[in-house]
Amino acid sequence: MSKVTIYSSAHCPYCTMAKQLLDRKGVSYDEIRVDQHPEKRQEMMQKSQQRTVPQIFINGKSMGGYTDLIDIDRSGQLDVLLTNN
Repeated sequence: MSKVTIYSSAHCPYCTMAKQLLDRKGVSYDEIRVDQHPEKRQEMMQKSQQRTVPQIFINGKSMGGYTDLIDIDRSGQLDVLLTNN
């Protein structure tokens, strides 16, 4: 199974929807709350070149935010990415 990391914050509906999608797929993930750990926002921005949450990474590669994740899922590639190590 692939390693999934999601940068999120508490009051972010797109973060919630991204986590729900991953939960429905039975995927475990590491959640990094940038609202609780502001230094992690800088880390996220360096890795993704983005300022907004959620930011989702699969095996260290940036997948983008929630709408990007949905697009990847609709194309059928998300399941492939999640099963590759």
